[in-house]
Amino acid sequence: MTAAARHTPELADGDAISELWRAHGAALMRFALKLTLGDRQRAEDIVQETLVRAWRHPEVVAAGPAAIRPWLFTVTRHVAIDMWRGRSRVEEVMDGQPTDRADPTEHIEQAVTALDVRAALAQLTPEHRQVIVAMYYHGRSVAEIAQELGIPTGTVKSRAYYGLRQLRRALTAERPGQPGGRLADAAGR
Repeated sequence: MTAAARHTPELADGDAISELWRAHGAALMRFALKLTLGDRQRAEDIVQETLVRAWRHPEVVAAGPAAIRPWLFTVTRHVAIDMWRGRSRVEEVMDGQPTDRADPTEHIEQAVTALDVRAALAQLTPEHRQVIVAMYYHGRSVAEIAQELGIPTGTVKSRAYYGLRQLRRALTAERPGQPGGRLADAAGR
């Protein structure tokens, strides 16, 4: 016996596989459709792989109809599980790609919003701008700002209130092509 003959795998007879398909094909297809939640293409792939595995195992095909049916259903279930696992890994990798990378449009939107806020801040009076910047950009408390500017805390609160109100008006003002302003669009209003 030659080395090539020893390594050639035994395969089931083509007629035997055709008979398997005639006898069990419809039942395997129904089972595979249930396993794939009605995905006919995937079910067909599963049944095809099951029959290829039966073709590669002539000892099972030769065992007779009583032994082959449970074996076919077990192999069908295992093939479905293997396909599901393979698909899950691909989807996991594909789903992971967007989360690994920042959305490029997010940086653009942040930059545009920052420019709008700066432009709106420039429209405020110096007193209102000073309080807003100290409070929201530097994170200082009302008492700290009052002490730093040498004004009462009530004045700081008043300047913050009226400054924010003016900012809101400036940022939500009607603009050509942008009803409601840029921040209203970003907030979904």
